[in-house]
Order: sequence, then C-alpha cells, then structure tokens
Amino acid sequence: MLVYGRNVALEMLKNPKKVQKVILQQGFDDKKILSLLDNTNIPVITKSKKEIDHLADGVHQGIILYVRNYQYYSLSDILTDDASFIVMLDHIEDPHNFGAIIRTCEAAGVDAIIIPKDRQVQVNATVMKTSVGTLDQMKIVQVSNLATTIDTLKKENFWIVGTALENSVDYRDIDYSGKIVLVIGNEGAGMSKLVMKKCDFIAKIPMYGTTNSLNASVASGIMIYEVVRNRK
Repeated sequence: MLVYGRNVALEMLKNPKKVQKVILQQGFDDKKILSLLDNTNIPVITKSKKEIDHLADGVHQGIILYVRNYQYYSLSDILTDDASFIVMLDHIEDPHNFGAIIRTCEAAGVDAIIIPKDRQVQVNATVMKTSVGTLDQMKIVQVSNLATTIDTLKKENFWIVGTALENSVDYRDIDYSGKIVLVIGNEGAGMSKLVMKKCDFIAKIPMYGTTNSLNASVASGIMIYEVVRNRK
C-alpha cells in the first residue's frame, strides 16, 4: 500500500517495521523525517516531482511510503480483550469519512471499529492519510455480516445504539453506561433495515437550522463523545 504526506510519514516512521520503502522528492528537506530515516534500514529512493506526482493521486508533500497492508482483527480478538465500547460502520463509502472516524475513535478511547467486507470502503491510502497515523492504535474488525455480528455482540451483553432521524429519541436521553455498540449508517441511505431492526435504541441528533442531516464523521464525533461523557 502507498501512503503519502509528512504527518502520516512522521507517525509511520515511529514504527518503521511496517515501512518497506520510502520515496523522497529531490530536495526534500524535512529534518524530522530525515532524522527518523537515518536511524532505520528502510531503503530510500529519490525521484523528481514529476515522477512522484505520477505515483500519488493526492497531495504527497514530497514523500511516499510503501507500507504493509493493514491487518484486520477478528471479532474474537476484541471480545477476548474485554471491549466495552465499539463503533460499527454500516457501509461507509467515503474514505475521508472513514479516516476521520478512525481518528475520533482513537482520540476518544473506543475499543474497536467493526466494518463489513462488502460495500464499505476498506483501509487504503486515503483512509490512512486522513486518520493521520492513528491506525496503529485502533483495532478494526472486518466481518462478513453485520446483522449476525450484532447477534453475537448481544450475547456478550452489548446494547446496540443506531443513528437515524425517524422513529428515534434524542441522543442525550439514552443511558450509555453499559457495554455499547454505536452504529453509524451509510452517508446517503443511513442504516440498513435489517441492522436498524436489531438496534435496542435509535438515537437522533436534533437539527435546529435548515440542514436536516450531518456528515457521517461529524455525527460520529458527537455521538462518540456523548457515550464517553456518560461513562465517566
């Protein structure tokens, strides 16, 4: 996998075993990154800006890293670790949303994120860049079926809290003190009907202006920190 950008590079080079190769633009002068590279055995190749522009499909800031693909966790991994706050993404499609949610989850101390294998953006270069290197601290579980995963989590005494505007209650009126799975729906369609049916609570964030919905990552941040606030 290719990732690029100076902030991501700084985070990734703290765990250099995952970095296979680095490409620098001619004249690259970030002293912190160069110092980190000097203390590793990572192969470094210098290329022209034109060559790097061809490799990266976004703003690279003069550095590209070849890193190992993200290794997903299993559901049993996080249950063994006695997780108590999980975020489940119901087919999020925008890698920027996914990356921002990962960053928020890590900052808030969420134990794990669960995503489906199909019709969901997976961990890629854009997700890694948007999450600004927090992937190493966040456990992401990939499952075949969200509905059956919810059934398993309910057996482990998790309460399932979904998010939607209809047939819902104010998100501030829910008790989040127990083991919680917070479900965030797709950017356009929201939660699937089957997942929604399996939720114990459906929460809504009140809209007071003309806007009738929030960006998925923004809504996630509000909900995640409400759960954290209730658990202190």
